[in-house]
Amino acid sequence: MGKILYGDSGIEIVFDDRDMAHLQLVIGAKLRRHESFFFSWKDDPSVGDGRSSIWIDASIPLYFKYYGSKPPTINREWLELLTLSANSAQGMQFMNEPQGNTEQPKTKV
Repeated sequence: MGKILYGDSGIEIVFDDRDMAHLQLVIGAKLRRHESFFFSWKDDPSVGDGRSSIWIDASIPLYFKYYGSKPPTINREWLELLTLSANSAQGMQFMNEPQGNTEQPKTKV
């Protein structure tokens, strides 16, 4: 399990390392284009089983802390779904990974 630290607020958002790697790619792409958006997820039952949302903007520092040492493979279909969600009027809604193909990381030859 890893976590995203949101600015100086003390908010820590806990996700599986694999989930977080995909979120980081989508969030990073949006911020590189200077696009702000809401990011929402369903809370774990241990913290109330509700929903949470944060505003993602380049002016708010984000820190992604991974607990695993190896980067996961990337599921391109999942990236596309998360990106479509992030580009919607509602903002990015976290969704579970669809079952399907994952792409192995590219290696230089």
